[in-house]
Amino acid sequence: METPRQFTKQLLRRLTGSSGRRIARYVRLPRYLRQWQRREARSVELLKRWLSRDQLAQFETKGCFEVIGCDSGRRYRISQGAGMNIYELKEGGHIGWCFVPEGYLAIGDVMLAQKIALEVSNVPRWPWLIIF
Repeated sequence: METPRQFTKQLLRRLTGSSGRRIARYVRLPRYLRQWQRREARSVELLKRWLSRDQLAQFETKGCFEVIGCDSGRRYRISQGAGMNIYELKEGGHIGWCFVPEGYLAIGDVMLAQKIALEVSNVPRWPWLIIF
């Protein structure tokens, strides 16, 4: 019969194999989720600092905000999301737009990039724009 100490040593030897790596992955998962949540929260805080008072009020109550394009004077609504979250507000109905920056970014960073792009440049000339 094994002593508790011997059992523990054998268990640790087994855990260093492939099953141990799988278990370690699940042990690290909560740490990754906390890092992801902090990254998302920081990106939303940065977005809020860039919003005007009206936009901030809209974002905090509705989860979206409106932007006016500088060249065209068109109004756009940016809702929370990483893609397919922009709508051009027109009298006859809304037109959906999809454009995102390259790479993986937190949602707040994507929305901030979209806000700046809509306010600064002439959107219809963008080759990567998808209208839905």
